[in-house]
Amino acid sequence: MSEIAERLLAGEQRALSRLITLLERGDPAAAEAMKAVDGHTGRAYTVGITGPPGSGKSTIVDQLTQLVRETGSSVGIIAVDPTSPFSGGALLGDRIRMQRHYLDSGVFIRSVATRGQTGGLPRIVKSMVRALDAAGTDLILVETVGVGQTELGIISVADTVVVALNPESGDAIQTLKAGVMEIADVYVVNKADREGADQMAMAITGMLHLASVSPEWSPPVLLTAALTGQGIQDLWMKIQDHREFLTTSGGLEDRRGKQRKREFLEAVEEVLAQRLRNKVANDPDLNATLEKVAAKETDPYSAALEYLESSLFSSDWLNAQ
Repeated sequence: MSEIAERLLAGEQRALSRLITLLERGDPAAAEAMKAVDGHTGRAYTVGITGPPGSGKSTIVDQLTQLVRETGSSVGIIAVDPTSPFSGGALLGDRIRMQRHYLDSGVFIRSVATRGQTGGLPRIVKSMVRALDAAGTDLILVETVGVGQTELGIISVADTVVVALNPESGDAIQTLKAGVMEIADVYVVNKADREGADQMAMAITGMLHLASVSPEWSPPVLLTAALTGQGIQDLWMKIQDHREFLTTSGGLEDRRGKQRKREFLEAVEEVLAQRLRNKVANDPDLNATLEKVAAKETDPYSAALEYLESSLFSSDWLNAQ
């Protein structure tokens, strides 16, 4: 077992930070360490907090962290921030709003950039969650950059998904359609002290009655004012209720198994995509094909099929670095 893996399993936060940095760099040492610690995962519980920008996700995460820390449990926070167009890094806005937890040794906070990946969640977050889990973290909170109709990546990492909205989120039908309805385990109408909060909660409840949701678990709709802490205790209780439901029904094991399968396929796709990019940069034959496509001498789809059939699964191509 590598030294960094041993230190991580001992709960050393420096080792955790180091491993996450190696993961971000794509260092082979990170893969070696993750392989070593994988068998020590599965004890932490992961809650995803998603919703449109401005719905108070960071404040909800901050308040939940405070509440959970009062019970003595450790908390890991992964805040997915927009990618800077200049540096390519995260803008760190979420970490600024969580300053009161910086000196708490029981709280680990890390920002990660989206890096233009679709789904609202970069694949590296899944590895970060497992690293936190192996380090002995009790609760992991993953906050997305802001969900849209196609940004549903949070379901591939969270045990419980909380969708946060506010009274100004707009037309509830537009906000909740095309996927978001299906991923939420708990709905939160935040900033409940503002006008229209009750109407928003009623609209969500009405839509849930019309939607084909699981008959075993009906997502509750809660009102919170996270800035003052109002409703956070109720939110935490509903998260615990959902955890109990998943545990007793066998749904937790099933969900996590599907997530691991999905992560494997995503990792394969990522490696193949990187090798294709490398080949584009270095293969004159492939570049010649691209030029033919650009000049309309062949259509893109046929050219792609021919290329894949001729080279994709050849041993030379698969072993390319």
